[in-house]
Amino acid sequence: MDPVVFLVQCLNAVQYGLLLFLVASGLTLIFGIMGVINLAHGSFYMIGAYMAFALAPLVEQTVGGGFFATLAVSIVISVALGYLLEWVFFSYLYEREHLQQVLMTYALILVFEETRSILVDNDVHGVRAPEWLAGTLPLGELMTYPVYRLFISAVCVVVVLALFWVITRTRLGMTVRAGASNREMVQAMGVDIKFLYRVVFSAGVALAALAGAIAAPVSSVYPGMGNQVLIICFVVVVIGGIGSIRGALVAALLVGFVDTFGAVFFPQAAGVLVYLLMAAILLWRPEGLFRTV
Repeated sequence: MDPVVFLVQCLNAVQYGLLLFLVASGLTLIFGIMGVINLAHGSFYMIGAYMAFALAPLVEQTVGGGFFATLAVSIVISVALGYLLEWVFFSYLYEREHLQQVLMTYALILVFEETRSILVDNDVHGVRAPEWLAGTLPLGELMTYPVYRLFISAVCVVVVLALFWVITRTRLGMTVRAGASNREMVQAMGVDIKFLYRVVFSAGVALAALAGAIAAPVSSVYPGMGNQVLIICFVVVVIGGIGSIRGALVAALLVGFVDTFGAVFFPQAAGVLVYLLMAAILLWRPEGLFRTV
């Protein structure tokens, strides 16, 4: 393979893996700490993408600014949405069986999809990237690479570093890690576990919505986009280890490289390689790559 082509594929793999991590990190925290199988998590990715499309004209007319102001407003709305959903729906699921959780969250998928259809219709929509990010960088004599894809990777790296700092260096992170290990003991020590759950859930929703919003100019915005992301993110969570942020990062990058280079070298089997990777890792380590947050 030509070195420039190899570099381009590596950049694509890293960008895809980091984007998957944004979605999967919230999913693994919700699953690992709250014990809820949330099938609706992919819908938050879709909501973020549609907010990037639908809110841009409104934000520009009211508060000014463009793409970044829209991102900020989308994050605020997604945090509020996550807090409301946890309070109204998910707070009743913690002691329920997994089947009831699956049915409840699947119903939320249907609600979100129908609401999207009513508000925005079922067409495919494009989202424009900022003009100063719309160019390309030359790689060699014949190839270029989009600046916006590098921007996506940069945003994801900043979020990854911030997330790891919160988890490892702050009191909230210490409480989250303790809650993932033994929630009963954390509650017995006087921690408001209900508030902790709402913070974790809101953060998970915001991360997924942020991923959808920054990915919208690359992937477009279309019905059912959240369901595709949900499946691959569950693969990431299972490979990395349920409840492990570090595992989600390693697994997301691993999936990104396998999927990207699989499409190059084995195009006919590209859709199967990621699941073969998951099966192989589960045979080797049934608990996933990592056990801790």
